[in-house]
Amino acid sequence: MHVPDGFIDAPTSAATGAVAAVAVAVSLRGARRELDERTAPLAGLVAAFIFAVQMLNFPVAAGTSGHLLGGALAAILVGPFTGVLCVSVVLLMQGLLFADGGLTALGVNISVMAVVTTVVAHVLFRGLVAVLPRTRRSVTAASFAAALLSVPAAAAAFTLLYWIGGTTDVAIGRVATAMIGVHLLIGIGEAAITALTVGAVLAVRPDLVHGARGLRRRLRLRVGGELVDAREAAPAPAAPAGSHRPLWIAGVVTSLVLAGFVSFYASASPDGLEKVAADKGIDEKTREHATAGSPLADYGVKDIADARVSGGLAGIIGVGATVVAGTAVFWSVRRRRAADTSPAGTTAAAPTGTAGD
Repeated sequence: MHVPDGFIDAPTSAATGAVAAVAVAVSLRGARRELDERTAPLAGLVAAFIFAVQMLNFPVAAGTSGHLLGGALAAILVGPFTGVLCVSVVLLMQGLLFADGGLTALGVNISVMAVVTTVVAHVLFRGLVAVLPRTRRSVTAASFAAALLSVPAAAAAFTLLYWIGGTTDVAIGRVATAMIGVHLLIGIGEAAITALTVGAVLAVRPDLVHGARGLRRRLRLRVGGELVDAREAAPAPAAPAGSHRPLWIAGVVTSLVLAGFVSFYASASPDGLEKVAADKGIDEKTREHATAGSPLADYGVKDIADARVSGGLAGIIGVGATVVAGTAVFWSVRRRRAADTSPAGTTAAAPTGTAGD
């Protein structure tokens, strides 16, 4: 759903850019409360994983494909504020290095793909886990539902922006019907990827899943024929520093494999926005990307003729650049939190609970 330059007029793009800037600033402040010494490096990994999986377009209808947006996944794994930053880092890397998503439309893309998806998914996810049984399965099921609905919500947000500042005269009802319809199908793929990823992390390190914190189920005992809550056990000791490294290494390797090798087999059909734009005529004033001459434009390495090698190298470079940029951002946020909360520059890790089976 990367919006190119020329879809939205300059005043609306500027206003949306201001909204995106405020959202990123608020997220930088909010992420200080979400990140600690264990989750800061994992947030960079989440950004790299989203970048990698976004290269894997999957078919959703005749001549149409979709790809992960990632807001729901990021919000559930590392928190909503950090999630906005994760997707924003991905969009920035894609726009600057790969000419994917217009630079004048960067505010539109951050607002739609980072802010809307993350906020909608977080609200739905928290509402569902509040009423479902307090188990890991419930967290996974809530992840599926939240991710599913976050994608058509983003499509609706784009439609609203197009209604306000679209550069072509197209009936907005036609755009809304087409956008929301195809992105509801794409949302099924988003939901499956999100639920599988969240479930996999829950299986090995539930303490690192932001959305599973505090979901430990209390033991109940039968006393005198009645069920009563058992006395709360002492919290489990925090995981030692560096215990996240095996998961981090596995995540980086997985991201490199997906972007460097599996991406070659992704669907070549246009994604949902591209297909709707071509069918409804909202792409008539699309402008060439400012970095169209980039050595990595269109996810290929310039002057390498072999498409498999070119695309694979571009994917590997993208994963590397994203994990470095993301980790630098989140470590900076983490260090700022430490400076704000302790004269000695340290802060205690927040206690966490884990979801029951």
